[in-house]
Amino acid sequence: MSQATFLPWQTDLAQEWLGARERFAHAWLIHGLAGIGKREFALAAAAALLCENPTNGLACGKCLACGWMSHGNHPDLKRIRPEAMALEEGAEDATSEDALDASGDGTSGSAATKKTPSKDIRIDQIRSMEPWFNHATHRGGWRVAVIYPAEALTTISGNALLKVLEEPPASTVFLLVASAPDRLLPTLLSRCRRLALPTPSHLEAMQWLAGQGVTSPEQWLSAAGGAPVEARRLAQSEEQACPSWLGGLLQSLGSVRSFDLGLLADTVAKFPAPSWLDALSRATVDLNLAAHGLAPRYYPGLSKSIEAIARKGDPKKLSDLSKWLAQQSRVAGHPLNAKLFAQAALQRVSQSCQPVINR
Repeated sequence: MSQATFLPWQTDLAQEWLGARERFAHAWLIHGLAGIGKREFALAAAAALLCENPTNGLACGKCLACGWMSHGNHPDLKRIRPEAMALEEGAEDATSEDALDASGDGTSGSAATKKTPSKDIRIDQIRSMEPWFNHATHRGGWRVAVIYPAEALTTISGNALLKVLEEPPASTVFLLVASAPDRLLPTLLSRCRRLALPTPSHLEAMQWLAGQGVTSPEQWLSAAGGAPVEARRLAQSEEQACPSWLGGLLQSLGSVRSFDLGLLADTVAKFPAPSWLDALSRATVDLNLAAHGLAPRYYPGLSKSIEAIARKGDPKKLSDLSKWLAQQSRVAGHPLNAKLFAQAALQRVSQSCQPVINR
């Protein structure tokens, strides 16, 4: 694990914010657009707070504490995130165990099934911090708990955290990271100071993506809605900024050309549901923008098809489609029949984009 550092568009804000650490609040909600580097900011802030010789408010990268941070084993840092996310990040302590049958030896009939990593922050994760609070810090400074994404807190775990924040442990700073603060418990929000992170300028984002080795950064940045960290993730995990299946679908709908829904569903079902649902959601945002005479945000290369659909379609149906896709995203991780799920979504999109007769 390398030393956590602030992204270029975060440094000035971080120095100003950390410059007043003697009056630092015990709990902060770090929020902003998804994909702009809020988690990176929180971890770099933790490194700065734990650093024993900060330079201009930022971590020096040379002291013992910074060495612990770079190896990912600082005893005064806790990262609380869903098990599924910890596994994605390669955390060694987040492996899920095989669940044995009721006999406990795994030999009575059915094979052991693997526990699905949780996508929630569970109450036992909050409770696991209690012994940590009861010990003095290792170097006599701060201890920092970074909780992300805060939206993953359930009502139960959120209330457990609220009780901690109502009587905060000494020398402890909580950094909660969220893209949608309105999804948090109002009582939890009331216990946190807010720090809004800005979205970098187009030029800053483009320069950073180029420095990260991302080819065609303009396309990826558009697909990520102007969020550079998300753009880098997409570029590393996807073959194209706009999936070829989505481009074909929009072109067919724009020209009112028929297409084989079953064949397209076969293609789409090969991808993870959250991935293709995100792509459809972005395209639907573009359709809603075009319906109100605005330029597409995510897929400007398909503006002709998008504008043709919006011009002939029903704005209310397009608006309803956006809400419907958001609802489907909440169940995308559940065990569903992949092809039937894809077919139902594509059929709903096709119906919502049908031209209005005698409009």
